[in-house]
Amino acid sequence: MESKIKRVRVLLRVSSDQQLEADGDLGVQRKIVSEYIAKHQDWQLDSKEYFEGSNSGYKNSVADRDVLQEALKDAEHGEYDILAAYKDDRLGRRVLEIPGYILSLKQAGVDVYTVSDGLLSPKDINDVNGIIMLTMRYGMAQKSSSDTGMRVKDTAQKLVQQGKFMGGKAPYGYTLEFSGEYSKHQRALKHLVVVPEQANIVKYIYNLSFYKEFGSYKIATILNSDEKYRKMAPNDVWKSGTITSILTNPIYAGYTAYKRREHIDGKYIRLESKNWILAEKPNDAITIIDRELWQKVQKKRKDRGEKYKKSAKNENATVISRNDGMLALIDVAHCGYCGCKLTNGTKYDYWTIKATGERRTSRKVIYRCQNVWQGVPHEKMKLIHASKIEPIVFEALAEYIGKLQENKNVFEEILDNQNKEREQQKKILQQEKAELSKIRSNIDVLEDKIPQAITGEYPLSLEELVHIIEKQKRKEQEQTAQIAELEKELQNTSASITDWETLRTKIPTWREVFLKADTPDKRVLVNKLIERIDITENQVIIRFKINLDEFLPQPRITNNELVQKPRI
Repeated sequence: MESKIKRVRVLLRVSSDQQLEADGDLGVQRKIVSEYIAKHQDWQLDSKEYFEGSNSGYKNSVADRDVLQEALKDAEHGEYDILAAYKDDRLGRRVLEIPGYILSLKQAGVDVYTVSDGLLSPKDINDVNGIIMLTMRYGMAQKSSSDTGMRVKDTAQKLVQQGKFMGGKAPYGYTLEFSGEYSKHQRALKHLVVVPEQANIVKYIYNLSFYKEFGSYKIATILNSDEKYRKMAPNDVWKSGTITSILTNPIYAGYTAYKRREHIDGKYIRLESKNWILAEKPNDAITIIDRELWQKVQKKRKDRGEKYKKSAKNENATVISRNDGMLALIDVAHCGYCGCKLTNGTKYDYWTIKATGERRTSRKVIYRCQNVWQGVPHEKMKLIHASKIEPIVFEALAEYIGKLQENKNVFEEILDNQNKEREQQKKILQQEKAELSKIRSNIDVLEDKIPQAITGEYPLSLEELVHIIEKQKRKEQEQTAQIAELEKELQNTSASITDWETLRTKIPTWREVFLKADTPDKRVLVNKLIERIDITENQVIIRFKINLDEFLPQPRITNNELVQKPRI
């Protein structure tokens, strides 16, 4: 009896068009699978293939992987009989999902084969032994992926304890030079070398911290005020964060370190020194700061931090004004001098009631320029009281919304502009998410090579591979933060035409209602109407999202018009 020809479709998954290994290359992978299919006389390669790029098979669920969902839908429609892949990890590595997905394909009449493993599908959906073997296979695959991060950390810890420098970029005061040593694969290895000119600045920073007892902000200000030191800054300008990093890094005392910070919920958190992993012995060749002085600086910084904590007498002070909620302009307010986005802050004033001895405090909300607080050279403007700037903006906003209510055409223009803006934001967001998936998939590929690097079977040394992985993870963090910002912008895109009609028809006395609204409601309306606010000591520039020039014969406030007020 003539056997039935089985229609075969190919599943390909790579992290990018270029991989470190040939077997990960798309063209090579397709060729290997095609040759495997050709060996089966009753198999016929179908013209349609499923390609999934830049999508982690471990971090992403089956439900979120459109290619797998498409393959399943086509199987349910009876379009093919076999799904062929290069390896089992092309489908994924999630123990609770991939076996179930393969069983769903089986129930639709499709078997899954791979070049390296053969048939993955059980004989039928009631084949208990086959299902158990399938689950065990992907259980081991998921465990392997989850253990990779631990192997990276354990290996890095051992290398640091041996005095190896595991960072990608040399700290300030050092450069990376060839050491004269070679890896197993004859790759030239690098090591840290002191840069004398930068080392002198590091010594100056430690002297200012210990002998002058200056904080990071003060030291950054001093360095930026001197042309010689300013030119030697690592990134064009000295910042307090850079100074803090230099003053707390044990590398300057000759000790390489690991786990000085930890990645938690998308952010890097500085760990206490007791949690650091240090080299067992210091390296005199890279020592810039005397080890005794380094320890003294750490103690003085800690003592100074305790000194500026809230004093005991102020612990139970009665708060008579509060900072509840967020500042209304926080999303759009910028420093008019440097362009930096303003951040929120709080200023406290303390006093004692003579008659009763009661200690009280007043809490005032402020906007502050982060560059100023980092010690970056700047015009004199450390902070702006919300009570001074917000009434100015609200007054201009009230006049602006009043003009919006007079002309219905404005609302139609708003909706049209919002839809265009929203579509553009979605497009950009989609592109950035694709880039993030690509980065994560690259990390997966690299981490899979760690066992080979440990055994010397990989072209790169373990140190080089770890360095590349850490660099990719930093890119992942930056990309994640950028996506979060884009998602926030998309979420805050202006309201629909219905919302504007409500404002126009149901709020006849808008000014009174707005001034009585709480901060979150004010903030929402500010974000809908205002694109940006630039603030200096003597003027406020408000740029609205909709230009009223096209609607008003004598516009009061436009995108280009300046709102000038007295000094604030």
